[in-house]
Amino acid sequence: MDHSTQFDLELIGKYNQTGPRYTSYPTAVQFEEKYDDAEYRRIAQQSNASGSPLSLYFHIPFCDTVCFYCACNKVATKDRTMAAGYLSRVHEELRMQSELFDDSRVVTQLHWGGGTPTFISHDEMRQLMNKTRECFTLLDDDSGEYSIEIDPREAKGDTIKLLRELGFNRMSLGVQDFDAKVQKAVNRLQSKQETLQVLQAARDEGFRSTSIDLIYGLPHQSLNSFSATLDEILEVDPDRLSVFNYAHLPERFKPQRRINAEELPPPQEKLDILQMTIDKLSDAGYIYVGMDHFAKPDDELVKAQEDGTLYRNFQGYSTHADCDLIGLGATSIGMVGPSYAQNMRSLDEYYERIDAGRLAVFRGVTLTRDDLIRRDVITRLICHYTLTIGDVEASWEIDFRDYFAEELERLQEMVEDGLISIEDGTINVLPRGRLLIRNICMQFDIYLNSKASQGSFSKVI
Repeated sequence: MDHSTQFDLELIGKYNQTGPRYTSYPTAVQFEEKYDDAEYRRIAQQSNASGSPLSLYFHIPFCDTVCFYCACNKVATKDRTMAAGYLSRVHEELRMQSELFDDSRVVTQLHWGGGTPTFISHDEMRQLMNKTRECFTLLDDDSGEYSIEIDPREAKGDTIKLLRELGFNRMSLGVQDFDAKVQKAVNRLQSKQETLQVLQAARDEGFRSTSIDLIYGLPHQSLNSFSATLDEILEVDPDRLSVFNYAHLPERFKPQRRINAEELPPPQEKLDILQMTIDKLSDAGYIYVGMDHFAKPDDELVKAQEDGTLYRNFQGYSTHADCDLIGLGATSIGMVGPSYAQNMRSLDEYYERIDAGRLAVFRGVTLTRDDLIRRDVITRLICHYTLTIGDVEASWEIDFRDYFAEELERLQEMVEDGLISIEDGTINVLPRGRLLIRNICMQFDIYLNSKASQGSFSKVI
């Protein structure tokens, strides 16, 4: 597979519009409240006929301090006792969810996200994992992908050792930037030493994979300063890197209002940082998987991309396309059967639902046949950068060129611009089209011009 990525500034400028990241299709803006917990129960129970494995996502929303760039659903508090009430509801939600799924369906993927999952105490971590094992069938041979997001400032003492004992074997470390001036501007003061201690502890305890998260486009960042951060990261040789584009949307995310927009790097500087990042990481031997993600050539993500099994969901790229995903905790999104379901966003609403003996699902969408076809097409393109028309026709019993006649006509401009090729029954994303994969996928999104979609997405670059 050709993993090369070509940076064409003129084309990036031409196609630099807003658009979805396609962690789902349809995207969350299409979720409706007529999809409720009753509909979710019906679909969940029907899904048992597939016998497919399960994936569990736990949202732990608490943070000790708020990072000004953050767009996550979180609760910033110094009061660690708040976690107890939340976790008691998650335990109850686990019990209710487990009643819907057959015990024979093994959990091959599990993820704790946030917020800051390690905000909770060691005893609370043990209790949550014990309750999970009581309710669902977890793997005990370390063959599953059990991952956790780590803020190195919240992983003291023997935290990493405990997480390994609980069954976690992958972790992602939030760093964002090592530059002190940048850290101060976004209220995330974190030393390189703190980060490296956690990374080394993970390796010492036998974690199979470590990933580091960075953000470009933050206040005071420059080409030189971010290059220096990358050099320091490359010294520790992580298995994966995620390098996210900061989207400044203070009207939607309150913490971002504390960022001085005048201190953000100008658009051209951001593009220079992106190009330098791709070049530097490629020179260091990393593969650009796509959509901000880089991995070593022998990583499972790269192998899955090469053999056609890579998938994309709300946690990003995944190697577990065959799983039904169960979302647990406030604001979590699940993907079970032909549907997406989201839990109540606020703690009060989430608590009220669980205390009433009901699942916290308050909106979602049941996919139509057209949704499923378009999701398949978008997934093939955004994960593998290629699509064999005959394979889609065989899977869905359609005439691709007839079904997508308008879409293929719109794609002709991208063919002329060298983003894609359409020949010999195959759509291939070319090196200069990889950074603009969202634009390519958008041509197959039937909802993109809907009222709900307007103003809902960030810039593609």
